[in-house]
Amino acid sequence: MGIFGRKDSDDTTSETAAPGAVSPDLAAVTGDYTIDPAHSSFGFVARHAMVTNVKGKFNEFSGSLHLDGSDPAKSTATIDIVMASVDTGSTDRDGHLKSADFFKADEFPTMTFRSTEAQALGGDDYRITGDLTILGVTKPLTIDLEFNGSAKDPFGNERVGFEGKAEILRSAWGLTWNAALETGGVLVSDKIKLNFDISAIRNA
Repeated sequence: MGIFGRKDSDDTTSETAAPGAVSPDLAAVTGDYTIDPAHSSFGFVARHAMVTNVKGKFNEFSGSLHLDGSDPAKSTATIDIVMASVDTGSTDRDGHLKSADFFKADEFPTMTFRSTEAQALGGDDYRITGDLTILGVTKPLTIDLEFNGSAKDPFGNERVGFEGKAEILRSAWGLTWNAALETGGVLVSDKIKLNFDISAIRNA
């Protein structure tokens, strides 16, 4: 899995190691990690009125990672996002998104992701597939992720970082509200782009 494939430019370990061998660098990131909300973000982009993009994010979330350096396919991820924490920079728009037209945040307060499979793509890249649940509807979601490295911060925390992206059709999860435009087309695109920046701290 590329998540464990990161190396410095002058490190030739992964180039000379025998096929299937696990280097000490790979084993070093094995463990359980908690996503740090203060240094992570879960965002989305939707096309608005057919002509521009509206960006948003969720301000409240939690999650965990299990990384396995000896068998990367066993790595897992769980994420829970509070729907009422949606933030697009517009109070009126956020209120509409929380309403029964979209998220029904009172009835379905949380969006969840539970990984089911991890796949190596080579280098620092990998793909993780799991179950995304919105409005009580569960559908598979595949996320392409890049490993940004690992480091110990000034407070002694061992961190790993990732960035990722995915695309969904919101209608597959029952998010079907829309409005027709006089010039043709609709107000909100069905396709939604998801983006992730994750910093996770290794559990003690």
